[in-house]
Amino acid sequence: MATVKRAPAGAAVLRGDITVAIRNAVMNELAEVGYGRLSIEAVARRAGVGKTAIYRRWSNKLEMVLEIISDVAERKVPLPDTGSFAGDLELLMMIVSRALQHRIASQIIPDLMAEAARNPQIAETLQRALHTHQKAVGEKLVGQAVARGELPEGTDANLAVSLILGPLYWRLAVARQPLADDDLEKLSQAVTAALKGAAGA
Repeated sequence: MATVKRAPAGAAVLRGDITVAIRNAVMNELAEVGYGRLSIEAVARRAGVGKTAIYRRWSNKLEMVLEIISDVAERKVPLPDTGSFAGDLELLMMIVSRALQHRIASQIIPDLMAEAARNPQIAETLQRALHTHQKAVGEKLVGQAVARGELPEGTDANLAVSLILGPLYWRLAVARQPLADDDLEKLSQAVTAALKGAAGA
């Protein structure tokens, strides 16, 4: 006879405030020590919970980190529509540059990228999240620009995103050099010229 699973009650219910505390603790631990040195014990201590609270939610460190990073990476970012491709580009670049310079993100992103070279599950999670964002950003920004007549039909949306985000990631996450006041405007002009040139080639 088949048994019907009942929803957990009482102590078995996963409290949302504890889950939030654990997630915040994971992000801060990743920023401070990196994935390699991150431990369940340290996360529990920072979150102010017992290890059992973590193991009721995730079976191991990798599963915990993958789920939390996926949730963060796959959050939808409002995509700009300023009325012009130049305005959209500069606003998007400002949003991305601020994110890459955030105290926690600036530590976690390079560490996880390095870890992805050694761990295929982390690599797959990051690639899936990045691909989802790249597709959404490219289709929206390029689609709007083509509709306005600012970019020619057939402009490669994936190339556009690579040209937009690549220099920012290199500058801020790899070289760790600050942006000058007019750098975003210069990058916007360079991206626009490159896309028009590529489409006309």
